[in-house]
Order: sequence, then C-alpha cells, then structure tokens
Amino acid sequence: MKGNPSGRGFATRAIHAGQAPDPRTGAVAVPIYQTSTYVQPEAGVTVEYDYARVRNPTRDALEQCVASLESGAAGHAFSSGMAAISALLTTMRSDEHIVVSRNVYGGTFRLLEQVLDRYRLRASWVDTTDLDAVRDAIEDGTRWVLLETPTNPMMEISDVAAVSELAHERGVHVAVDNTFLSPYLQRPIELGADVVVHSTTKFMGGHSDSIGGVLITRLEEHASWFRFIQKSVGAVLAPFECFLVMRGLKTLAVRMDRHEQNTARIVEFLTRHPAVRKLYYPGLPDAPGHSVQKKQASGFGALLSLELGSFAAAKKLLDRVEVMSLAESLGGVETLISHPASMTHAAVPAERRAALGITEGLVRISVGIETIDDLLGDLEQGLS
Repeated sequence: MKGNPSGRGFATRAIHAGQAPDPRTGAVAVPIYQTSTYVQPEAGVTVEYDYARVRNPTRDALEQCVASLESGAAGHAFSSGMAAISALLTTMRSDEHIVVSRNVYGGTFRLLEQVLDRYRLRASWVDTTDLDAVRDAIEDGTRWVLLETPTNPMMEISDVAAVSELAHERGVHVAVDNTFLSPYLQRPIELGADVVVHSTTKFMGGHSDSIGGVLITRLEEHASWFRFIQKSVGAVLAPFECFLVMRGLKTLAVRMDRHEQNTARIVEFLTRHPAVRKLYYPGLPDAPGHSVQKKQASGFGALLSLELGSFAAAKKLLDRVEVMSLAESLGGVETLISHPASMTHAAVPAERRAALGITEGLVRISVGIETIDDLLGDLEQGLS
C-alpha cells in the first residue's frame, strides 16, 4: 500500500494512510523525527525539509492520514484544537462576518467574543438547525458558516448538506467542527463542507495523553493558506504528539464501536431513571435532530447530557461517581463526566447559558470503553 491506500476501507486507511514503512529501516511505525532543522546538501538548492516548523516527516504522515479519513485534499496539524480554529479564522479580514452555531464549545465562544472582536471580526450566534435562521444571518460580508454538530453540550444537530448548499449559493464557505463524532461516524466534506476541524485531543487521539488539532481542507486555496499560517504563526503539532495521534487513529474504528455500544446501554438506563428529568442524545427517536443525524452520519456518538434539575443534584452525582472521572475534555478510553456550566462553558455569560439550556443541573458524559456493567453500577449508585 506504500502509505497511500486510496479506495480502501476506513480502518485500513486509519492504520496505513500516510504511514509507509520507514525506507531506511523498514520500521512499521512512523519514526518520531525529533529535530528542529535539517542539513542542506548545498547552497541555493530547494529541498523537501529545511526547518521543522515548516515541515516534519512525522507531521506529514499524520496530515496525510487525517486527510484520507475525512475525504479531504489536505490535512494541517496544529498544537491544539483552538489553534486549529484560530488558523481557520485567519482567513477573515477586519469587518468580515461569520455565522456560528449558537451552542459551541466555550473556548470557541471566548475566542470570537473576547479576542477576535478586538480585530473587528463579527460573529452572529445562530440556531443552525434552522435553515431560515442561517439564511437570514448571512450578509454581504459573511465569509464563513461554522457549524458544530452535534453541539456541545446540548447535542443540537445541523444539516451539513443543506447548510452547505445554502451557504455556497451566497458565496460563503462552510467549516464543521467534527470533534464529537470523528471521521468514523461523520465526514462533512462528503456532505459539501469546505473545511473540517478536529480537536485531536478527543476521539482521534483517544487516550487523554496529548493536545492537538487538525484542519482538513477540500479546496487548494484553503490548503495553501493554512500551510502558510503553519509556517508564519508556528502553532504546529510537535512530532511526539503527531506520533501519539497516529497511534490513536489506528484503533479509532474499534474504539468508536465500543464507545457507541456502551453509550446505547447507558442511554437505555438513563431514560428509565426517575432522577433524570431530561436526556439529550441524538440517538433517541424523539430527539429533534434524530432524522438528520441518521441521514448524515453512521452513528450517534458517545456524548450525552442529562438534566438533573439543580446544582445540588448534579454535584451529588459528580461527587459520588467512582469509575467515571470528573474532568474536562471528552473522547478518551475512560468515561469522563463534567458540569458544563462551571467547566467547559464557564466563559459563556450566565444569561446566555440559561438561554441555551446549559443549566446548573446539566451534566455531560463522554462514555468510555470500560466494562459496561461497571459504568452502569457507577451511575446507579451515583444517582440513588
């Protein structure tokens, strides 16, 4: 396959794409090229590698792999998910406008509202599940529509194909944060999006041991700009972290299957529990985005949120769980449980959180791959 298994199955590409055996030693795993610079053969001759901020063979391998998995033309690895989103937004100029899903990760909200507003980048926060709302929000200066689907933590589902068609009619590009589902379950470029964003910290890496982000592009105009930003700004993913993400990707398919199996059992348990006032999960038949999710993805993911009615009830659960870990982040092999209002979305003003449904009684769970009976028992004793 020589590291470029085009046309092969997802799991095969996750293991082999961009990862040909090392030509010098035959090593199966891509080496960690832990170097800052490269010797030039002679002056005045352009070479493939000259400085590690610009290119690194380990990073090249990861970027080729994620591009293959997301059906994109090119991949670009950054030092965090927020660095990737920041790079995406460097395509905008002062006074240009972006339409964003109203219920995104708190860090994205903070970046746009507290950092980039200083540079006169304008954002409209829209219910992107409503096509009319998206259409009405697009104006002459709109450059991007940025979707997060499912949203964090309310699990709202946007129709990627429909939004992309609408936006492209107006000359607007579409980016999708696909962190919650991973390319195993959803591939936005195949649905019409122009750019896909991931925090590789989450399901792609899968082991809660590295921080990173990637952009996958469909168009050369975006690919060339992001390569320029990597070189000019320098927030690139280090070789060792690239190695860790590639190691995680090799098991992404089998992990996601187990994540979803465990999630289905937990959802079944929570829907019957009297302490749970409301459950947010797109796999529920009566969930608002259920039909759209079935159309555009091959699964429903491993994230869910539950409303317990008060901070006291939420705190009781969070304090009592023993197998689940009270921590930010998601997508690791271990089950993580969190309180969005005080953790991931603390940067969002209280009145805005309330309008979005992010209450003091809301708890988010990222379901891991532990023995399911242990997870169910942990929830049983935590909610009793």
